[in-house]
Amino acid sequence: MNAVESSPLVTTPPRTRIRFGIVLLPNFTLTAFSGFVDMLRLSADDSDFSKPVRCAWSVVGKTLAPVRASCGIQITPWETFDESEPFDYIVVVGGLLHSGPQADDDTLAFIRRAATNGATMVGICTGVFTLMRAGVLDGHRVCVSWFHYWDFIERFPHTDVQMLVADRLFVIDRRRITCSGGRASIDVAAAILLRHFDHATVQKALRILLVGEMQSGNAPQPHPPGLEPATHPKIKRAILLMEQHLGRALTLEELAGKLDLSPRQLERLFKAQTGKSPQTFAKHVRLRTAAWLLTSSDRTVADIASSCGFSDASHLGREFRKQYGMPPVAFREQRAGSAPDEQVCDEYFLASGAGV
Repeated sequence: MNAVESSPLVTTPPRTRIRFGIVLLPNFTLTAFSGFVDMLRLSADDSDFSKPVRCAWSVVGKTLAPVRASCGIQITPWETFDESEPFDYIVVVGGLLHSGPQADDDTLAFIRRAATNGATMVGICTGVFTLMRAGVLDGHRVCVSWFHYWDFIERFPHTDVQMLVADRLFVIDRRRITCSGGRASIDVAAAILLRHFDHATVQKALRILLVGEMQSGNAPQPHPPGLEPATHPKIKRAILLMEQHLGRALTLEELAGKLDLSPRQLERLFKAQTGKSPQTFAKHVRLRTAAWLLTSSDRTVADIASSCGFSDASHLGREFRKQYGMPPVAFREQRAGSAPDEQVCDEYFLASGAGV
């Protein structure tokens, strides 16, 4: 078993139907929901009738009012929290973070009750935020999308960042499962089902979905836009780890250790994939992030310097001037006065790593 799937789930005895309760949050991501449910549907029955023989699933909510997905499609819960029977798994599917209310107090209370009663909690996409708000992730490793890493830190500032994973598809830690979202919902559903069913049953569902082999939790999340593409999974993970540790840059030895490589192997592989050393690439990631923060926030230069791993504002200023040809304040003023079309070009310049 790999390091992410550090603690096995309790396996349900054969011929016991596994029950999944699915909680949809406002503006949930339809792909994450449909991918997970289709894996359940296709694994539940030997024939092609999608009968809930091996497992059953139900969409539950505070009321039976439809829940709107981020794409506009609405799903009506099948039963309410108070009416539902106990579930083996509670799956919370999130989506957009900044577009209105998230989980209400009744939803959080339902999650806490289910966790107390022994259900395994599954957070998909920003459903992880709701599990955190409900207080059921304490002491567990937590997987979030790289895209929402800083949102998570901002909303939960006391998070132990050593327990936060933003470079892998999903994490299984005892009875807590967290997933970065999107297509990875299929992979995490397959990983859960393999705890209870034989490989052929789960593989059949993957083949019908034209997925092929499932990705393991150790597989890297796709690299963020603006990071130079790397075909080797170890380098993809290395770049994501650099993004995740902006405030305290990992040493070459620490980075190599997380990737199960020697420092020399990592340097050689990184140079072949990106044309740069890991240290140089990491510095450019920090500078690019500082440039983005200067144009997208009103944070002080000193605050940005600290967040991006520079010793102080002067240190950031020296490195920034080398990279962008001007000090941070001048860069901010210049971008603030740009026309919309020019801002688009600037954002592309930053995202593409031009000049790096």
